[in-house]
Amino acid sequence: MIAVGAALAALALFVAACGSGGTGARDEGPAHGSAVAGSVTSPSPSPSPSQRYRRVDAVELLKNDPQVSEAVKRELKPCDGDKYQVDVSYGDLTEATVDDVVVNVMTCADWVGIASYVYQDQNGRFTNVFKSEDSPVYAEIDKGTLSVFRQYYEEDDPISNPSGDIVTPYTWKSGRFVAGKPTRNEYSNATGGGTQPTSDN
Repeated sequence: MIAVGAALAALALFVAACGSGGTGARDEGPAHGSAVAGSVTSPSPSPSPSQRYRRVDAVELLKNDPQVSEAVKRELKPCDGDKYQVDVSYGDLTEATVDDVVVNVMTCADWVGIASYVYQDQNGRFTNVFKSEDSPVYAEIDKGTLSVFRQYYEEDDPISNPSGDIVTPYTWKSGRFVAGKPTRNEYSNATGGGTQPTSDN
């Protein structure tokens, strides 16, 4: 009698487990055509960081880009042996399936930024979707936002000591980068004391 009771209890647990499905959040939302037809499809997994990353040859990218000015291309030369004065970073700025690429070009003498670009993967080919060639400039990825730094100089400022910078955030909207409200930062050497960032109207 005990054996029969245990068997019935096990059978009840088995039926309950089969009825629950066990797919969790994947059961939510409208049914796809394949589900109506009786087949089961799994959602595509999100690309892993290693799948999103695709390394580029930044120098070749710039040399072959018609949107890069001839003046910048002339500055694009090795500074020390075969090392070029470019900084490259990868990250998600445009919600593309492959990480976007931010490239900064700098001078050899003092590493002042002369141009910044963003490239987006479009059907397997990296395409220029942003450029700034107003030197001095430097762009970086900041929590999914493109932050563009433009240093400014007051009278008699040496090239190595700008008075401050203006930081403009850019977000990707409707297929292009849209500028947000800039922030002006004054460096301490400009006034003899520390200052707080102020909005640049």
